[in-house]
Amino acid sequence: MEDEDIALNSVLGLELNRVFFAVRETANKQKIIEFAREVLQSERAELAEGLSPEGPAS
Repeated sequence: MEDEDIALNSVLGLELNRVFFAVRETANKQKIIEFAREVLQSERAELAEGLSPEGPAS
């Protein structure tokens, strides 16, 4: 499942990059950056919540 998540994130990252460079207006690029930042922060928070105090399971 982790490999599928990595592949999906790679595809989504490439699409976000394509959209970013297709947008001409700086204000819209800023919105894309803010959206991506929010998504990354929420994913990091979810990962942090999923880890036990002892660290990741082996």
